[in-house]
Amino acid sequence: MTRVVLLGASPGPDISPTGLRLAALSGNPTVSERLRSQLTSMDPRFATIPTDDVATALRALADVAEQATESLFIIPENSVVHDELIYQITKSKRGALALVAKEPRVGVTEDNGLEENGPEDNPVEDRIPIDEADPEIGMNRVEGLPVRVRIGKSRVVSVGTASHAVTRPNAVVLGPLHVSARNAPKLAETCRELAAMADRFGADDDLVQLVVFGLVRNGVSVGIRGRRDLFYRRVTTQEEINEAGAEMAGMNEDRARLNNAVKGADGFFTTFFVSTYSRYIARWAARRGLTPNQVTLISIVLGVAAAACFATGDRPWMVLGGVLIYFAFVFDCVDGQVARYARKFGVLGAWLDATFDRFKEYVVFAGLAVGWVVSGNGEEIWILALAALGLQSVRHLLDFSFGVANRRKPPAPLPTTPLDAPDDRDLRQKLTARKVERSQGLRGVLKMWTKAGKYRAVHWARKMIVFPIGERFAAIAITAALFDARITFITLVIWGSVAAAYTLTGRLMRSLV
Repeated sequence: MTRVVLLGASPGPDISPTGLRLAALSGNPTVSERLRSQLTSMDPRFATIPTDDVATALRALADVAEQATESLFIIPENSVVHDELIYQITKSKRGALALVAKEPRVGVTEDNGLEENGPEDNPVEDRIPIDEADPEIGMNRVEGLPVRVRIGKSRVVSVGTASHAVTRPNAVVLGPLHVSARNAPKLAETCRELAAMADRFGADDDLVQLVVFGLVRNGVSVGIRGRRDLFYRRVTTQEEINEAGAEMAGMNEDRARLNNAVKGADGFFTTFFVSTYSRYIARWAARRGLTPNQVTLISIVLGVAAAACFATGDRPWMVLGGVLIYFAFVFDCVDGQVARYARKFGVLGAWLDATFDRFKEYVVFAGLAVGWVVSGNGEEIWILALAALGLQSVRHLLDFSFGVANRRKPPAPLPTTPLDAPDDRDLRQKLTARKVERSQGLRGVLKMWTKAGKYRAVHWARKMIVFPIGERFAAIAITAALFDARITFITLVIWGSVAAAYTLTGRLMRSLV
């Protein structure tokens, strides 16, 4: 569940601009009517906080945060936004996430190494241009106040207000902010601190911007998300409302939803040979009422059929088996895409998906070995089959155990700085010191290897070397269809051993830092 906080007018009759209508949209709702209908499905009793007085609004937000037992979604009332963007923000597992926009200026990117990835950090979705001619400390206004967003990273590093300068601003906080339940107490504390110093803020200081400012200075990792192919805009006049309505009506929200159903961190084979079209199968299946579990069953049937084909040992059937195991993997991807597109998630589905991925793989191993034996090639193939099965089982065990252990590791604390500090120099110095500390020893080696991922060839090589399920099924399909079971098992054992050595080394190093 998510607790929604609407920042705007007190409950009652609509006033401008939220009382003005979105003429370009079906039904011509007002800005307020449309946003409230979008939020009611998430939280039918959402809180509304008037923003006429900053100090009062901050204290009211603190009260909501103190009582919250779920995550908080904070959004200005004069927002025109796609449903899909609201969903994408609120489903985030980050401690906090803000919607940001790049500053639309032509320039060069900056990478001065002031920030490292933390436990919650992920690669940013897009780079933000910075004009090198900017003063060292400055302010800019593009749809709001500036936000310092580290290039190449995924979180807000520094925020400015009317009385707090930010170094080289390059982006803006647009409005929506999602805060997890675990950070709700910190949000309440931050809002009360900000309310106590409200006289220092200017008339143009935005409430959400102030909250992000306080969270960042209090050491909360605030992640960033761009609008990308979805729409968000805050409106204040009828002209802006008309423009927003027309622009949003001209955008294909369903296509964006479909694209978001595809995982962005898949392996090379999945990315280029499956996800390019599997999303359309997922949409077709979802629109006809197929559930993710039903798609999973299709994948299982195809996997068992592939194993049966391999068990014959005949070349035509081996080729057919290769085709079937490929499509078994395609539908293995489709079930997750259906779940994300149709927003149908469940514990049973997640368990079935994880369990039967292993089942399909192992039953195919058995089918390959049986086919080799019935073809009169001898029974020594079982040694290779058991070696491939045992190696893969150990790898799965290491994957799951490391994931559990890593989740227990508390996140590294981020640098903090007083809310009344006039600029972010102290924070920058702490980030620089943190960078130096984390560039030594094993941390330095890991950092260099992480940075090497900016090169496309290295990025995909790292994806492939770990021998993910897409590459494994592709290796099985190709070698079984073109060669024989012996070559298939040798490929699986050699590549799997390299992958095991690589991942084990990396995890040992990460466990020691």
